[in-house]
Amino acid sequence: MTKVESQVKHIQASQEAVFNKLSDLNNLQQLMDLVPPGKLDMIKSFDADSITVDAPGVGEIKLVIVERTPSSCIKFASEKSPLPFNLWIQLLPVTEVESKVKVTIGAELNPFIKAMVQKPLNDAVERLSNALTMIRY
Repeated sequence: MTKVESQVKHIQASQEAVFNKLSDLNNLQQLMDLVPPGKLDMIKSFDADSITVDAPGVGEIKLVIVERTPSSCIKFASEKSPLPFNLWIQLLPVTEVESKVKVTIGAELNPFIKAMVQKPLNDAVERLSNALTMIRY
């Protein structure tokens, strides 16, 4: 399995607060209300357990939460994707008011496909981990 990991980022909120916000995807509505129109057009739909996005050059991808480990990890699996993959959001405490986050994508990739998607996957995990640091928890 190929794993692509983001750098570890710091979030100014407790591990529990971050987990509680991210483990219910209905909380995306708060984020969407804060972002100027057009900036999150790639998000097509979401509910508490899944999100469907329109990925440029790929089409619709649906991610479903398949595992929640309280306060430490949220694991997603792709349902609609040309390339099946998993995504993990891992959380660790730093202090009572600060935590760390790392995003990982795991997929079974042959060497040819891996060479083609390595950079876009690296960019995706970094963008997602950066976005997670900007949310108000």
